Amino acid sequence: MTAISQPRTTLPQFSNWLLWALGGLLILLMMISASSGAVAIPLSELPQLIFSPRFEIGSEQQLWQSVLLDMRLPRVVFGALAGAVLALTGAAMQALFRNPLAEPGLLGITSGASLGAVTAILFGGGSLMVLAPAAFLGSLIATALAYHLGKHYQGIAGLLLAGIAINAICFSLIGLMTYMADDNQLRSLTFWSMGSLAGGTWSLLSVLSPALLVISALILRHWRAMNALLLGEREAQHLGFPMKAIRRKLVLLTALLIGPLVAATGGIGFVGLVVPHLVRMVLGADHRRLLPASMLAGAIALVAADCLARLVAQPAELPIGIVTSLIGGPFFLWLLISRK
Repeated sequence: MTAISQPRTTLPQFSNWLLWALGGLLILLMMISASSGAVAIPLSELPQLIFSPRFEIGSEQQLWQSVLLDMRLPRVVFGALAGAVLALTGAAMQALFRNPLAEPGLLGITSGASLGAVTAILFGGGSLMVLAPAAFLGSLIATALAYHLGKHYQGIAGLLLAGIAINAICFSLIGLMTYMADDNQLRSLTFWSMGSLAGGTWSLLSVLSPALLVISALILRHWRAMNALLLGEREAQHLGFPMKAIRRKLVLLTALLIGPLVAATGGIGFVGLVVPHLVRMVLGADHRRLLPASMLAGAIALVAADCLARLVAQPAELPIGIVTSLIGGPFFLWLLISRK
């Protein structure tokens, strides 16, 4: 495993320009995604459809407005939020482990949330009101176990070894419950495991987005500690950063983000792994700019993947987890080969 290098100097003007460019690209892609699908909506009509009162019932504009406001727009906003959170947690874990291949799944956080969600599907009916608390509880239990198992080792190595053990246990239990599931439950498990943003509604956003944004802001505040970690954990400690407390806080905040998100979206891979890695290649490892840039790039990646998933097989749609894996897997292999 290769440690992340120390921050290289990047011109502030370029960094700021890139952040603005990513923000503009995100808005453009959100507009394209909101207008694309089985019911095509002209881009020029979007402002009027969003800000005008309801159109006459039965008119074409009324159909476009219903599709846009009730289905497309909340889904696109949810996709941007989910992509930003996945990329942010990936960047935080890569800083914590000083490894560009790290992500929340490395500590068992994702597999713990998945185990909680699968348990809810089998024994709780599978509604989001049951899925979200179960996935949240699963991620917290996995995090607590990782800390308990890894406390006998000094530094990050103990957490890493504990995470490997937690992943093995969780995936074994998921496999066992999948084997026990009946046909209807197996169908639900299959579709959930492949990932989807179809559950994105205004009601879901009103519940999830405040919590996700607040927790994300708390992670962003630790950019100085993440930069210090690039020098090594002992050196960061000498610089005055309480690394044990910061490490505990970052892992807990990541679990708080991943649990509810996994419940709502299912399995979406490679965004938290590839996006921060790619942004780091462009901006360097200074987390003051790396973290917000990763959030914007993650939002762009997931909005684009969701748009592609809806266009390829319309009027049906591909599971977004398949799209991200098909694109992210080969792209990440290319990154590894090109930097060999």
